[in-house]
Amino acid sequence: MAQATFSIRMDKNLKKQFDALCSDFGMNATTAFNIFAKAVVRERKIPFEISSPADTTREDAKAAFWKMRSIAAENDLQDMTLDEINSEIEAVRSGK
Repeated sequence: MAQATFSIRMDKNLKKQFDALCSDFGMNATTAFNIFAKAVVRERKIPFEISSPADTTREDAKAAFWKMRSIAAENDLQDMTLDEINSEIEAVRSGK
């Protein structure tokens, strides 16, 4: 079977954690992504749920995204890491 290269970008810390977890499973990241791709093709769906609140429209989501990008740029936060973003979200959710 002919091989092709698939390149993705991700947060450096996320990659490190992902590589370590894959190693715990006895595989590397390439094998994990191949398993994911085969499951998507076989099932013809993403093998986990991706959702938003039922009353949120695509237009609402796009508007919120662009608003957040604008605010991030105004506050020089456009280069936050995924861990920093998740910490911010968790702080808001917990009311801190």
